[in-house]
This record gives sequence, structure tokens and C-alpha cells, in this order.
Amino acid sequence: MPDIINQKKQKLLIITGPTGAGKTKISIGLAKALNGEIISADSMQVYKGMNIGSAKITEEEMQGVKHHLIDILSPFEAFDVTIFQKLAKEAIDDISSRGKLPIVVGGTGFYIQALRKDVDFKDEPENTEIRERLTKEYEAVGAEVIHERLKEIDPLSYERIPAGNVKRVIRALEFYELHKYPISAHNDEERRKSSVYDDLCVVLCNERSRLYDSINRRVEIMVEDGLFEEVAALRKSGLKPENNTSMQGIGYKEFFDYSEDFDFDANPESKQDVIEKIKLDTRHFAKRQFTYFKGMDDVIWFDKSQYESPDEVITREIIELAKQKFLL
Repeated sequence: MPDIINQKKQKLLIITGPTGAGKTKISIGLAKALNGEIISADSMQVYKGMNIGSAKITEEEMQGVKHHLIDILSPFEAFDVTIFQKLAKEAIDDISSRGKLPIVVGGTGFYIQALRKDVDFKDEPENTEIRERLTKEYEAVGAEVIHERLKEIDPLSYERIPAGNVKRVIRALEFYELHKYPISAHNDEERRKSSVYDDLCVVLCNERSRLYDSINRRVEIMVEDGLFEEVAALRKSGLKPENNTSMQGIGYKEFFDYSEDFDFDANPESKQDVIEKIKLDTRHFAKRQFTYFKGMDDVIWFDKSQYESPDEVITREIIELAKQKFLL
């Protein structure tokens, strides 16, 4: 007789939304009410020593709720969607095995969909002849030139992958040579699959001007908390965007237009330029996130601008939805 219990999908609550939408506070309330533990779906908070620029949750903000996939890697280590997928699955298994509810929280929609749909990224073995040739071409002509090659063969990957993420650029070019169709098309096909989890996926949003105000204020708080000093220390350790995924994140990459020993305190106009660039890049990122979330299926939206006390009311409503969904 088949093991019916083992055939059931694992329960999974997902809280996502653009940067600045207030996911952290609501997720803590949910975890405490639903006996849950949180899995971070953030591409920068995995890194140790990158606390301010990544807006990493503090131990005080955690309020005793266990978090996974935070502070697990050195900034010199690579991190991408395939690594996230593997680690998140392991965390879900661990949390579920202890009778708790896994709660995935973060704004990286691509990561979340890869996890929900168990996307197969067709990761061929490294050091193929094509990959070695493309790597040599990159070393000869630079990141921008090799990135431009994506524009004709895979325009979606050209838009989605920044030139500085050389590993992913080379992977997309290699995939096209091997399979004669774009890796973006393959990944999109995979993301259209049904979720492998019994999941409840919630997208938090806010009226755009309020969201942008929240983003701008958050950047200002980062600066007050020591963002410039944090990035200076990371740069002195030898980290660079062209070599390290960690330095390609917003809040870090904007500093590399200036030399490592540039004195921002002696050049207040340049310092303000960096601050404004981080704000602008973050707002643009939030806009791209919003567009991505609109393309996700089977999600429930909560617009915080529609509530007088949004955090409290939305938390209560999600708790009720989760209890009905998961029979808690």
C-alpha cells in the first residue's frame, strides 16, 4: 500500500514583495503565531560582514525566531539561484521534520519561483570546451563586450543579467551554443510549472510614492548606521564586483566608481552622489520586482496603502489564511 502521508506536498508560506514593503516585521509576527521558522530569500543577506547595505535583520528584530540562510557565506564565495534552491530545500526539510512551518521571506522573486516550481537550470558540468573559450574571450575583451553578445541571441537574459555577473553571462552564452535556444526561454518554461509545495504565497506592496519614500529613508538610515565604513572595510579585503557576486548588490556596487582610497568625507558632493545613486538603483530595482511579481501565478496581494494599521491587520489576515490553508 503506498505511503499516502509521504506523498503529500510540504507546507510552505511565502512572504515576498518589493524592497521597502515591510516584509520583515510581518514575517516575524507570522512566525511567532504559526510556530514557524524563516528562510531568507535574499541574495545578499547570506554574506557575513554585509549587514548594513543588505538591510540584514538584526538579532533583536528576530525576536527569538530562528532564521535560515543568513550569515552563512564569506563575501568571497559565490551565491546564485541554484545554490539558494539547494539550501532552501534542505532548510524546508529540516523545519518540516521538526513540526514547524517553513516561511520563505524575501524580495528575490526569481529565487522564490525557482524554489516553488523546482526549476531545472540544466547545469552542465563546468570546464567544458565552450566555457573555457568564453572565459578566455571575457578575459581578452572585458565584461561589457561579452555581455553585449547576449543582446541578439537572448535579449531577456541580456536584460536580466548585469554585465558584472560574468559567470551568469558566460553560462547564458554557453547554454545557447549547446542547445540552440535561449536559457531564458528554458527557465521561463520551468517557472510555468505548478508549485511542488502546498504553498501560500503572499505579495506585499504599497502605493508607489510611499514605497519610494520608505526606500529613500532606509538608505539614509544605512548611511547613518555606517554604510560607507562597511563598504570601505569590504573593499580593503580585496573584494571587487568583477570577481565577487557579493559586491554586485545594490548598496555596494555604487562605490566602485571611486578609487578604494577615495575620501568621501572630504568630498561631500561625491558622497551625496553615491547616496542618491543607491536610492535611484533601489527604486528601479523595486519597480522591476513589482513587474516580476505581477507575472507570478497563485499569489495573494496585500496593498499596505489600503489599511490604517497595515502591519497588524495584514498579519492577522495572513494568519487566518494560513490556518485555513494548512489546517493549523
